Amino acid sequence: MTTLMASFLYIFSLLHLLSHIYITNATQLIVVNNCNEVIWPAILGSAGQITLKDGGFELTSGQESVIDVPDKWSGRIWARQGCKFDNSGKGICETGDCSGQIHCQGTGGLPPATVVEMTLGTSYSPLHFYDVSLVDGFNLPVSMAPVGGGIGCGVAACEVDLNVCCPSALEVRKEGRVVGCKSACLAMKSAKYCCTGEYANPKMCKPTLFAHLFKAICPKAYSFAFDDSSSLHKCRASRYVITFCPPK
Repeated sequence: MTTLMASFLYIFSLLHLLSHIYITNATQLIVVNNCNEVIWPAILGSAGQITLKDGGFELTSGQESVIDVPDKWSGRIWARQGCKFDNSGKGICETGDCSGQIHCQGTGGLPPATVVEMTLGTSYSPLHFYDVSLVDGFNLPVSMAPVGGGIGCGVAACEVDLNVCCPSALEVRKEGRVVGCKSACLAMKSAKYCCTGEYANPKMCKPTLFAHLFKAICPKAYSFAFDDSSSLHKCRASRYVITFCPPK
């Protein structure tokens, strides 16, 4: 065998091995729309993370989308509803709007919006951490669960439509309909409710009456910034299902 041929085979084998490692470490997110309406899921990577799916896409009722996520990716996913976009992809949504475009491209969503947060491994741990948060308010029910379960894994969720029982002070209405429920922070705009300033620690930041209400209805979700750590799930799976409007 010539030296050139041996070098070629070595490089080919190395690329094959690296490809296998990438596939093994990658995680799949299966995003499912179980709602009776079209939604526009939005994705925002944490600082330094890539933007998946250009930050947003359309998902019709009953449709699902599979997203390949690199190892150690961290970010959030939420649903936009009541969106109207023109042929250029520009428009506006009733809730969760990001940049006035179908592709959020690194822009966060406007609250209120139910948010799925995740960190799929770190430099210090291979474990995946994920939760459903109501800190930015609520617009649609959502859940996140590993496919096939796993040791220590659980379901993060707010499976109930909080808009039905949203206090009037927190309601967001469009054309006479309640389309979202504000967080106490968004409604009151004070450090006490936002856990900022002197309240930016677990000792000073306590759950409000509204946080207690959210927690009673959705015990598997974060209701305020320093909520019970039981709302944070730890797991190690290769695939997760994120379902908007999950079956009860």
